[in-house]
Amino acid sequence: MIIVSDTSPINYLVLIDEIELLPRLFGRVIIPPAVAKELQHPAAPEAVKRWIGSSPAWLEVLDALFIDPTIQLDAGETAAISLALEINADQILLDDRKAVKVALARGLGVAGTLNILELAAIKGWIDLSTVITKLQNTNFRAVTELIQKLLDEDTQRKLQSS
Repeated sequence: MIIVSDTSPINYLVLIDEIELLPRLFGRVIIPPAVAKELQHPAAPEAVKRWIGSSPAWLEVLDALFIDPTIQLDAGETAAISLALEINADQILLDDRKAVKVALARGLGVAGTLNILELAAIKGWIDLSTVITKLQNTNFRAVTELIQKLLDEDTQRKLQSS
């Protein structure tokens, strides 16, 4: 499975100490240099800068040969979408709504931080409620109804499996 990630999912998974979900779910994750640069930005959280400074073997930095000039997003999102298209990625990890729309319009499969956490909860690797609380203690933003829907579905799954 070929996975390309933007900055946001990596940033939040590092902040909530769940970054190891990525290799467990996907094996290898690819980011463009623009995303690596955003993760090292002086304004990035210290934990994120430390993590990218000694990035794991499962993270690959790969430059796109062509950056699509029609993508009007920030540098990391533009490079990640361009790279995902170029290497025929199975999925791109994005959180920004506008970036998600652009990626979907170009035929890419998209997952965000919440999707990653939901999948890990389905596999029984995390307690979704606990991890969502940790996520909400960062500057992560999502529609309250969406988070509640995920938590309700998680509760239903737990009830059905018991």
